[in-house]
Amino acid sequence: MQKCTDYTNGYPLWDKSMKHTHKILIPNMLPWHFLIIEEVLKLHGYNVEVLTNESRAVVDEGLKHVHNDTCYPCLCVVGQYIDALKSGKYDLDRTALLITQTGGGCRASNYMSLIRKAVGSEFPNVPVTSLNFSGLEKNSSLDMPLSLIMKLGYAIFYGDSIMWCYNQTKPYEVESGDADAARDECVKFVVDAFKRGKHKKLKQLNARIIGVFAAVKRNKEKKVKVGIVGEIYVKYAHLGNNRLEEFLLSENCEPVVPALMDFILYCIINTVNDAEFYGREKFKAFLYKIVYKNVHRKQKLLIKQYEKDGNFMPLHDFEHLRKCADKVLNQGVKMGEGWLIPAEMAALAETGVPNVVCAQPFGCLPNHIAGKGAVRTLKNLYPEENIVAVDYDPSATKVNQENRIKLMLATARENLSH
Repeated sequence: MQKCTDYTNGYPLWDKSMKHTHKILIPNMLPWHFLIIEEVLKLHGYNVEVLTNESRAVVDEGLKHVHNDTCYPCLCVVGQYIDALKSGKYDLDRTALLITQTGGGCRASNYMSLIRKAVGSEFPNVPVTSLNFSGLEKNSSLDMPLSLIMKLGYAIFYGDSIMWCYNQTKPYEVESGDADAARDECVKFVVDAFKRGKHKKLKQLNARIIGVFAAVKRNKEKKVKVGIVGEIYVKYAHLGNNRLEEFLLSENCEPVVPALMDFILYCIINTVNDAEFYGREKFKAFLYKIVYKNVHRKQKLLIKQYEKDGNFMPLHDFEHLRKCADKVLNQGVKMGEGWLIPAEMAALAETGVPNVVCAQPFGCLPNHIAGKGAVRTLKNLYPEENIVAVDYDPSATKVNQENRIKLMLATARENLSH
């Protein structure tokens, strides 16, 4: 193994040549998005594997290696890494770990040294690398050519569309398993499109996704719709939120999960806002504004397709989310998920989804302020909104979390019956 080490801490440092020798393990967050992203990275020569270990043992491993005052997503990610490395499935001299970094003020952008310390105590030969677009970890990050960045953007769009249609189909399917089969079919032809270099045909592929799900026979039963917002990891990751979507489905509800692309646009527009509000990096903001307009244009194309088809509620328009945020919180508040959380709760209320679970990890102060702290203002704006803030941490039991959600659902069902 190469003995290239971190200059300060002595931990293994990712080297570009390891692309050809190492398997890279990625913590899971969105199963179907990440399955597509996994294939995209493989097409660019990376030997990657998205981890699927999600037992309580994963959380216990995290507790052993991370201080329990650290935010819960970090604990879950570290636990997933170490549980996988202990499984015996991997050659520890040829295995690396990958973490994404936004470059914002959240501790997620500062996980690297913590992960290196936690993993290095038992697996000193395993390097940790970063996927980011903000210049962090310059000596230990994946190469991100423009072609790969663009493919990842398309992968997120397709993953969002599959998730969006699936959640509006699964609760109403007449034949059990039809929605799952539709989802698997969509993932398969999207991955095939990337392999054939046809991934840029956004309009055609998205129309096909909509068509596959629209063909599933659905009943007309009225069900409680429940939006899921909050910190990005516990909002999406099954491990982080104790399979919240599956619980809502078991309670005969329709989960409404905002698109991952909304978070990407949130990160992009924050750089633009930084220049406007604080006078920071104006040239960088100029470039990001061009990127934002291009990505938002594609999002609007998808929205028009949903509106024209009429089978599914359209995705949220990000510009509308920004207007929703302005009713509650200034867009300069961007620590954690900042203004995006109240923006999503407001947009859900305006699109017929007044019931909301705000998923908050222990140790994430910014999201407690922007999430739970905005509830009173939101209820003043939308009196019918029915919000429950649920904390996720190692000591919180699944039963207590679900009981709190059931209380919210009792009110939701009563409101629906009226």
